[in-house]
Amino acid sequence: MSDRRRKIDLEGNKTKRKKVDLNVWTGAPYSQKYYDILDKRIKLPVYQFKDNLIKKVLENQSVVVEGETGSGKTTQIPQFLLEAGLAEQGKTCVACTQPRRVAATSIAQRVADEMDVELGREVGYTIRFEDVSDPRSTVLKFCTDGMLLREAMHDPLLSRYSAIVLDECHERTLATDVIMGLLMEILPKRKKGSEHGELKVVIMSATLDAQKFQEYFHGAPLMKVPGRTFPVDIFYTAKPERNYVEAAVRTTLHIHQCEEPGDILVFLTGEAEIEQACEEIREKGRAMDSELVVYPLYSSLPPEQQRKIFSAAPGPRTPGGKPGRKVVVSTNIAETSLTIDGIVYVVDPGFSKQKVFNPRIRVESLLVSPISRASAKQRAGRAGRTRPGKCFRLYTEKSFYDDLQETTYPEILRSKMSSVVLTLKKLGIDDLVHFDFLDPPAPETLMRALELLNYLGALDDEGEMTEIGYQMSELPLDPQLAKLILVSPDYGCSAEIVTIVACLSVPQIFLRPRESAKQADEAKAQFSHHESDHLTLLRAFNEYDQIPDNEKRQWCWDNFISERSMISVMNVRRQLIGIMKRLDIPLVSSDVKGDGSFASADVRKALTAGMFMQVAFRQRTGDYLTIKDNQHVAIHPSSVVNNRPEWAIFEEFALTTKNYIRTVTVTNVDWLVELAPHYFDLENFPKCEAKGELEKAYVRLAHSRKKRGR
Repeated sequence: MSDRRRKIDLEGNKTKRKKVDLNVWTGAPYSQKYYDILDKRIKLPVYQFKDNLIKKVLENQSVVVEGETGSGKTTQIPQFLLEAGLAEQGKTCVACTQPRRVAATSIAQRVADEMDVELGREVGYTIRFEDVSDPRSTVLKFCTDGMLLREAMHDPLLSRYSAIVLDECHERTLATDVIMGLLMEILPKRKKGSEHGELKVVIMSATLDAQKFQEYFHGAPLMKVPGRTFPVDIFYTAKPERNYVEAAVRTTLHIHQCEEPGDILVFLTGEAEIEQACEEIREKGRAMDSELVVYPLYSSLPPEQQRKIFSAAPGPRTPGGKPGRKVVVSTNIAETSLTIDGIVYVVDPGFSKQKVFNPRIRVESLLVSPISRASAKQRAGRAGRTRPGKCFRLYTEKSFYDDLQETTYPEILRSKMSSVVLTLKKLGIDDLVHFDFLDPPAPETLMRALELLNYLGALDDEGEMTEIGYQMSELPLDPQLAKLILVSPDYGCSAEIVTIVACLSVPQIFLRPRESAKQADEAKAQFSHHESDHLTLLRAFNEYDQIPDNEKRQWCWDNFISERSMISVMNVRRQLIGIMKRLDIPLVSSDVKGDGSFASADVRKALTAGMFMQVAFRQRTGDYLTIKDNQHVAIHPSSVVNNRPEWAIFEEFALTTKNYIRTVTVTNVDWLVELAPHYFDLENFPKCEAKGELEKAYVRLAHSRKKRGR
């Protein structure tokens, strides 16, 4: 243990509370803020169970904690593990996983404040493309479940960690399920007395199926921690709502007019809906007799705007007038991961966005789906944090009991598995069928993942990892984007491709506010490349990169470009280039003139070499058909490719009002047969118009090779 650790005794302090021992990891004097926060921490329900929890953790390798909303489990239990002596500076660390980036960063900041230390030293966080921690001093690290999974690829026994806390397990994200499967393999190897020391695991959630998790972790003891909640009155609609966004806005304004003071939390499914609802609530709220401030909350929102949700509600407009009210319109981030004090009213339309993969047609879509009953209870619980609250469910009581399933359908049963299979292969797990998943994925999904990795060259025909596969696993990207980076030097444009991949790895860089849509489209047109959305992204980045640092913000504002996304692109690009250097992948540019231009054909050919499985062909009828999967699609209206090319590769299949392909680049049938003959094998190709064009291309390719061979 660090000799700088010391205990404090609050006996005799002005709070006059009972003696409390807290381990701290710095010798600096405590700030007043620390004591103010400490006073609140001691009142949390989880504090009453501290000694019992530490005892259970020390006696067992795994413990299941069912902590109700408001119990303080997320911020306090990781600190209790530090107090139990489960971390040693520079040697071991306690990790706490979160399903979302926003939660990992905000909770890390809160815990750093509670421990009175600087974020990034004793307490840190790691999310994709951002690491705010120090291996020499960090003893408590918050990370997304995906980042812990990546760490396991380099350290299969997770020897750096003495304890791992899996938080919000009820959400059953893909990465959490895989981590649990890995832990089932690691725990027997890291028992007491083993070379790397004993590993402790704490599984936490507010509404999990405790018995299922206990059985999975071989009879792990269960601790139930009550929350600090007040009663919540639930109201249902008499009949189903036609438009849940309009109903949410109407209900919010009704609460503001008719209910007692208290803040409102509204759940919607995504950025577009949230911004629309915020605008309508603000507009209609101006005519009311008391102040109404509205804050959006979604994952791609800049951190400084996310922090606004914690602001206090406004006061009355006039002396003696009605007090103001705060409204937070959020995705399901606010359902479990974040707690916003002051919320008294919750508006729940009963929907959220879920990723769904259809292995038959190999399409992954983000669909608006009904939530589960467990999620509905979580949402309602947000209203009872500070005083008795009310939850307005915009669906009928019959729907709640008859139409909503009990718990959220695990992501592993509705996701594309290619990244997971590659990770497991890298970890040396070859028997995927018998890997100990809590809920095994469908065999067809696993077969599709193996097929995709085989086509990309990551796995050979026997299912063994190739050299390319090992390199792909080192890049924290979807396998197709990883392959794109690996092949790009062959076309002399790896510098351009790494920039495009960085742009695809962050939230959309082009902004299109509803009130300025025309100006935003005109601004985007300056960068547009008529043959490619990918090259349009590249042009925008290249121009941004040449602007002086002190003018970048204004340039982004003038050109309707997200400054936060551009900063992220710079960061992601820098990290990817670092990995490329480590893997000896040359960074070469197609900019032969040295004037910032690039050879578009080279870049498009490289894109084709990495994305040959996502191709659409224009039929005589004018609509597009995806190759092999035969899905009728249209190019998304946001695309700059409007010349209706015969062949196009696409980044994303989006299912909204109809099937759209997004982020499109014009390609050439001759490139397809030259670069991916193993995929466009005519013997197994379905009969369609595209097959005839491919046959002609193969004839041209054979003729060309014969000519070159003379």
